[in-house]
Amino acid sequence: MSPTAYAIVETCGKQYWFQPGRYYDINFINAEPGDKIIFHRVLWLQHQQLLIGRPFLPNTHVEATILQHLKSKKVLVYHMRSKKKTRKKYGARQLLTRIYIHPFHGS
Repeated sequence: MSPTAYAIVETCGKQYWFQPGRYYDINFINAEPGDKIIFHRVLWLQHQQLLIGRPFLPNTHVEATILQHLKSKKVLVYHMRSKKKTRKKYGARQLLTRIYIHPFHGS
């Protein structure tokens, strides 16, 4: 595993920079912890050589394992109308999935 190996993958409407052997928190994926998932929408792969997709790389994928589901930090929203004694406070927590990226094989 090269320290400069990485892939840029599109998932959940966002693009992520993945390095093998690390874990990442991404938007919620509806699967059980321990399940393997495969990302087929690979835009860029640097492993043994640099591969750039137009827009995606054919016959290339990145494998990951779901470690756990969690929630992000709470985001607070506070609405106040001056001189009206109206105040509302909302809080929301985004659902996340923590994944582990497996080492890349081939090129």
